[in-house]
Amino acid sequence: MRRAYRTLVIASLMAAAGLLTPARPAPQETQKQPQVKSQKEAEAVMAIFQAPDADARIKAAEELLTKFADTEFKSIAMQMIAASYQQKNDFENMVIWAERTLETDPKSYHAMLMLATGIAQRTREFDLDREEKLGRVEKYANQAMEILKTLPKPRPDVPDDQWEAAKKDFTAQAHEALGLAAIARKKYDVAIAEFKLAIEGAANPDPATMVRLGAVYNMAGKHDEAIQVLDKVMADAQVHPTIKQFAQAERARAFQAKQAVKPAEPAKPAEPAKPAAPEGQAKQP
Repeated sequence: MRRAYRTLVIASLMAAAGLLTPARPAPQETQKQPQVKSQKEAEAVMAIFQAPDADARIKAAEELLTKFADTEFKSIAMQMIAASYQQKNDFENMVIWAERTLETDPKSYHAMLMLATGIAQRTREFDLDREEKLGRVEKYANQAMEILKTLPKPRPDVPDDQWEAAKKDFTAQAHEALGLAAIARKKYDVAIAEFKLAIEGAANPDPATMVRLGAVYNMAGKHDEAIQVLDKVMADAQVHPTIKQFAQAERARAFQAKQAVKPAEPAKPAEPAKPAAPEGQAKQP
């Protein structure tokens, strides 16, 4: 979950659990928030968001689901478990819990985005079930984007600009998943278009997406465009060193590819041979 939006979600859930008293601006359409039924349930909900790491978060969420079977926070707890497994790079469990989230809340766009991205990242060109997987990617990504178009704010006091920025960043994730799906089909022009939409449409463009765009430019043989994008990543002082390492490697690949296709210099024509001197005549110097 993007950090800015996660802050909004946690604050909204705390307010719903009675642990914050939000400001009360004029009434307007907002998402319906779940409610706790007891102080014990409120404490169990807060334990999820106060967990120091992914494993502790999974444990706290499972305890909520076990102790409070009728909790209105069921889909949120499942979503947090899925996100925690995503953080742990445990793809199988992420899929299980994201799908459970959708069974409980068919409009959980966050679960859809986790599934779209995770499946796309692990689908390869020669997978026998490639098209079935990529069909799911497209389904989840497109559904998430449709939901986000008209999704109201989680709370009335959330600033409009923050909410719009969060929706842009989530929509960017959907486009990135579609770009990854296009790579699996070797449709590089489609992938380039989707990654550009992800970068240009995001409120906070993800440098990792820019590296992926550079990589696809290389795949498409557009090495100058790759270098241009990757130079921007390398020049950003805020980019994580690991991402910069990937950018540097991809940039080096672009230069190597350019050298490989550089036309060879034409050979110099051979000088014509001088005629041999007649027999008995001294050779001219």
